[in-house]
Amino acid sequence: MTETRPGAMTKTDGAAFDRRLLPPMMLGSILNPINSTIISVALVPIGKALGAPASQTAWLVSALYLATSLGQPVVGRLIDLFGPRRLFLLSTSLVGVAGVVGTLAPNMAVLIVARVLLGFGTCSGYPAAMALLRSEAKRTGRDSPGGVLTALAVANQTIAVIGPLLGGLLIAAGGWRTTFALNVPLSAVSVVLGLLWLPKPAAAGPAGHGRLVAQLDLPGMALFAATLTSLLLFLMNPHPRTWYLLVVAAAFAAGFALRELRAATPFIDLRVFGGNTPLLATYGRAVVAYVVSYSFLYGFSQWTEEGYGLSPFRAGLVQIPMFLVAIGVSLVSGRRSGVRGKLLVGAAGQIVACLVMLTLGAGSALWALLLVALVFGVPQGLNSLALQNSVYFQADPERVASSAGLLRTFAYIGSMIASSATAASFGRRADTGGMHQLAWIMLGAGVLYLLVTVLDRTLGRTAPTPADK
Repeated sequence: MTETRPGAMTKTDGAAFDRRLLPPMMLGSILNPINSTIISVALVPIGKALGAPASQTAWLVSALYLATSLGQPVVGRLIDLFGPRRLFLLSTSLVGVAGVVGTLAPNMAVLIVARVLLGFGTCSGYPAAMALLRSEAKRTGRDSPGGVLTALAVANQTIAVIGPLLGGLLIAAGGWRTTFALNVPLSAVSVVLGLLWLPKPAAAGPAGHGRLVAQLDLPGMALFAATLTSLLLFLMNPHPRTWYLLVVAAAFAAGFALRELRAATPFIDLRVFGGNTPLLATYGRAVVAYVVSYSFLYGFSQWTEEGYGLSPFRAGLVQIPMFLVAIGVSLVSGRRSGVRGKLLVGAAGQIVACLVMLTLGAGSALWALLLVALVFGVPQGLNSLALQNSVYFQADPERVASSAGLLRTFAYIGSMIASSATAASFGRRADTGGMHQLAWIMLGAGVLYLLVTVLDRTLGRTAPTPADK
């Protein structure tokens, strides 16, 4: 949908990227990761306050991931059709509502509802940012500066550093409810910035709105939601007694495929994806990359506490070098437009880090743990940036927001697999043997990631052309 703003220039004017878009883009994109990370330090206080066991508080994590996995591509498609402004304002307002519900929640059930609302409310930030980048490229006649893509990646990684620390400070100051209350001012600022600086959609008229509504593939969206929900529910608790969920997911997936291949305006155009092998390969790489990344974030942290004997605070400090290296690597590598080199180095970094993990034990020196975190910082910084850039250049420009949303969906599928692998490796206690078992799983995923990257000859073309720069 065409976007306009006062004084907008056509691409022949040589206009530059509108820097006023950066604040709402950046703030909107971090709403999801800040709520993903801040909850990690709030689970124990919440469980104690509401008398809930760990099996129940775990749903506070899963609920957000499930809602986000479903919502990202759906909201992304709505952004493709109606523009980013409306969806951004609506969803960021929902973040404020979720903050109020969570702050006042009397029990665990209501708190889970608040996390679901947060999941849906934080869905628009990243797809909206990618859509704005594309619209600015169209308006100016030049591809959006690589520094903006880098800034988005760095912002998300920075939140990964400060999220748990901020959560700890908030809980110390006012209890666990402050971690939900934080969303109220964040929502308010996001809405104000969106109202001030996001471009307003061009007036379409009743007929134009009717045509856009007619392009909404509601049956396709419903079948996609049913497929993903069934799959993620299985991944949350893989067990022989839940095998039927895979059958249900396969049945819904078949129905979804039939619907999308026959629909005039499908929710996800499988025919386009079928002819866009590079984009499909990027989604596959995202799953494998985040299996390794989240296995480390979940599993290694647990082992440093239970298997190595660090306090939760010190275990968190051990991971800080990883995030700092990731930020530095993103800033340096973001100056280069290509992605193949980033992916290859990222793959090698994953493999090296997993091999070092296999040498660790309860008697290892502390510097060895810090070394693993430092090495993991390299792929952490390179992979997310390279995958994001790949989607930006590989996706159909008319569907860039929904394609960006799907990237997050595949990343969360990887996180669910990582969570299941961690639970299967550790059992009741995160001991050294379980950590080594998890490291072997991560190593296998890392090797697969490397092979998929080496064999993909299209990656050399995943960069802006000279005319775009």
